[in-house]
Amino acid sequence: MPTRRQFIQGGAIAVTAVVSGPAAEHTAAAASEGSVPAPHPLLTPANEFRDVSRGNPKPHTLTGEDLVQARLTPDTWRLEIIADPFTSDVVKEPANVEKQFTLADGTALDLPALIGLGETCGVRYLKAVQCLNIAEPLGQGLWEGVPLRDVLRLCGALQNVRRIFYHGFHNNDPQQLFQSSLSYAQAMENAPGDPPVFLAYKLNGDPIPLSRGGPVRMIVPWAYGFKSIKWLQRISLTNDYQANDTYAKQNNDPDSPMKTAAYLDKLPNQFPVGRTIYVSGRVISGFSGLERVEAWLHRMEPGKPPVVYDDVVYRAAEWTACLLEPEPSDWRHVLPGEISPAEVLGFDPNTKRARTWPLRYGMASWSLALRDLEAGQYELHVRAVDLNGYAQPEPRPMLKAGKNAVEVYRFEVS
Repeated sequence: MPTRRQFIQGGAIAVTAVVSGPAAEHTAAAASEGSVPAPHPLLTPANEFRDVSRGNPKPHTLTGEDLVQARLTPDTWRLEIIADPFTSDVVKEPANVEKQFTLADGTALDLPALIGLGETCGVRYLKAVQCLNIAEPLGQGLWEGVPLRDVLRLCGALQNVRRIFYHGFHNNDPQQLFQSSLSYAQAMENAPGDPPVFLAYKLNGDPIPLSRGGPVRMIVPWAYGFKSIKWLQRISLTNDYQANDTYAKQNNDPDSPMKTAAYLDKLPNQFPVGRTIYVSGRVISGFSGLERVEAWLHRMEPGKPPVVYDDVVYRAAEWTACLLEPEPSDWRHVLPGEISPAEVLGFDPNTKRARTWPLRYGMASWSLALRDLEAGQYELHVRAVDLNGYAQPEPRPMLKAGKNAVEVYRFEVS
């Protein structure tokens, strides 16, 4: 496996590894100066995640007594788990739960109880966060918490439960309610090697800050961010078989898994002849895994029409593999505190190496170098190829089932 300082030479496109060292912000200046970009940090600091929070005011802007009344402090946070009485012409019987946890009777789950449960069945997972309709990832963190199934087992026997509805804090305005749902099977089962859905209370080894959805948020590893509800406060067990997701009401696919996709960092649009151009970005290994990241450099001839995705020119393109950031040789320099990779799902406990790289539902950096380019106009297309052999954006998504277009970088050499 190449180190972070090795280069691969070849043709007009030469692929280069990202350098090792402290995490650095990717800027257009680095590329314009002809320097090799540092990789994105594998753990995004909590305060550097891109924020797409909803609400007016946004919950993480509350302070003082407003936070206490909203039950958004570690001492006041509570989680209700209730049976939904819903029935209809189709759903004849409501869900039945042996034991409910409510605010009214003082039994709602508090944070010490949840953390205590985590001492016996807690999980940690390195997951990238991406929104369904946003063109760049929001960040990646080491999330820690308790599997949803273990929390639901506190309720005892369940009958007629087909879906799990859940929502976070909102300001009692129905228009501000943001909610999501899972099937009972998604909550209780996961394929071998895949992480379960879990209630997270730590991010990168520390309590989840309010800005990232703390004290407790849902984490659905295989899904886009709208499933991982922030400021979690209520779970309803229902016999309703239909999704209730806020996003489903906006013409989105509420069950669309996170797609394997490559993303480009922002770069200058002009370079001098003779300058090596370093291009970089990130790639998410989604539901279908990742085989490689690849690029196609196309010179734009004057008077010729622009390339359109899947046209004759695009289909004839010759793609070159980019170099993926290698797995860290020593995860102690990445993971916070005294956490060992053996304690993180997705790692072999004996070798302490990732079972797949990048980790499933995780994110890593990629890079390449463009050398010896003549003067002219160019465009660079970058895409991911999954383990099924599908090249981004395949399998083609339905409307609003996950933004997955092939990104294009246009620049001039003069």
